[in-house]
Amino acid sequence: MPYVDGFVVPVPLDKKEAYLAMAAKAAPLFKEFGATRIVECWADDVPDGKLTDFRMAVKAEEEETVVFSWIEYPSKEVRDAANEKLMADPRMKEMGETMPFDGKRMIYGGFSPILDE
Repeated sequence: MPYVDGFVVPVPLDKKEAYLAMAAKAAPLFKEFGATRIVECWADDVPDGKLTDFRMAVKAEEEETVVFSWIEYPSKEVRDAANEKLMADPRMKEMGETMPFDGKRMIYGGFSPILDE
């Protein structure tokens, strides 16, 4: 059964190209370790909420927007193995040193699809 890792990240507006370059560099690593699809989405129509919203969830500041992304894997087992390999891979560690966003405010999690039309 497929498995999905989802992410919401605050990114400074002036770091869009740096974020895209980092994501493009990381995508082949995820695929090397088993990901079947990587999607990165720059906020376009993200309304402010009264109780919560995407921006509040990551404490986005005035000069930041949010990126919503997900990575699909064939199974949770493939995802778990990929995450272990990624965390040990020096290429990923190197990218982690120059992230164009505040990783402490990123929210993420693993999800089992319940509907896929």
